[in-house]
Amino acid sequence: MKNIKKVILIIILNILLILQTNIFAYEIEEETDYIWLQQEIENVSANPISEPNLNSRYAIVLDRNSKAILFAKNENQRVPMASTTKIMTAIVLLENLGVNNNLTLDTQVEVCKEAGTIGGSRLGLKTGDKITVNNLLYGLMLCSGNDAAIQIAVSIGGSVEGFANLMNKKAQDLGLENTHFVTPHGLDKPEHYTTAYELALIADYALNIEKISQVVNTKTYTVSINGYAKTITNTNELLGYLNGVNGVKTGFTNGAGRCLVTSVNRNGFNIITVVLGADTKKFRTKDSISLIEYTYSNYELVNLEEIINEKFNEWCKINERRINVYKGKENNLKIKLENYNHKIYPIKKDNIKDINVEIKDIQMNFEAPVYTHTKVADLVLSIGKEKLFDIKILTDDNIERKDIKDYIFECMEILF
Repeated sequence: MKNIKKVILIIILNILLILQTNIFAYEIEEETDYIWLQQEIENVSANPISEPNLNSRYAIVLDRNSKAILFAKNENQRVPMASTTKIMTAIVLLENLGVNNNLTLDTQVEVCKEAGTIGGSRLGLKTGDKITVNNLLYGLMLCSGNDAAIQIAVSIGGSVEGFANLMNKKAQDLGLENTHFVTPHGLDKPEHYTTAYELALIADYALNIEKISQVVNTKTYTVSINGYAKTITNTNELLGYLNGVNGVKTGFTNGAGRCLVTSVNRNGFNIITVVLGADTKKFRTKDSISLIEYTYSNYELVNLEEIINEKFNEWCKINERRINVYKGKENNLKIKLENYNHKIYPIKKDNIKDINVEIKDIQMNFEAPVYTHTKVADLVLSIGKEKLFDIKILTDDNIERKDIKDYIFECMEILF
């Protein structure tokens, strides 16, 4: 009898352990200490740092315009990302409304049992509740509702597994090689992971969707569940408190640690910071503030287009007429710069004086026929000895090869 009791007790303990691992892997967001937050913001702003010293194990700062990495720490390591997963959930939701379904943001859905019984951070849905897709989206991104995430997955993908397939298809479309999704909410699973770098790319893509940009920049919102109003608050502690912050998403699981993806815009200088694997909420907040203030204290947007055009035009005045086309119906070529994206670029303030532009690998002689977009040279832009990028100098017209008639006319011109 005693042995049977022991076996039953062991079974109960194992069940409780499983439940704790799966249901409580999400810790409910603890209250933000706004007095501490204000002091930390003032402290970092008053004492600019030359290099961040982070508690977070993985981090990145991405410039949204150029996609340049301005700071990185273990940014390519595959790690769990907790509720920051929901950024991709929101993307897949909005891009699949009306695709093989009749859903719109105004559609009211009935909450399934799987969503109504999920643990962790919740919007507060119960099985059978009625709620619109729009309110599910706000519940997903503001209060990080796991119940909202499950319901979105079931409504859009038919099941959590079906929705995960859509998430992974989107990751593949975005060219993400180190990201894989198993759930719509980010519960710790061995095959659910991303990197700080690829999570920044996901956030950058998401912010180009107007609805997501609007939702993540909302501090409080009133949803309706079964016709009853409920006001929810954004878990992003920096929103509304740190200059320029306009999103994006918090996260926490036992496996991922404290996570925060933040987007900031100051005078057109748009960045995304990601911190993953912080030990506490205060560490993730402090690290994010440090990365943001470090970036704006040390980097400046530089108009590289003006610098490049000045050097190119100067070189053209001297060299364009010297380019010779052998056996061509015309002797001279018109040239141009290829299209390039990095016209405005963030550069460390101390390095702006070291910007250098050179013209290399020049070809001055061609044999006809010569076609447009043929490479003439490379314009190389460097900061000190470090190459930033290069731009091809190309032909801007076609020159045909001379035929027998052309040679006859040339002879006649010489004779007469």
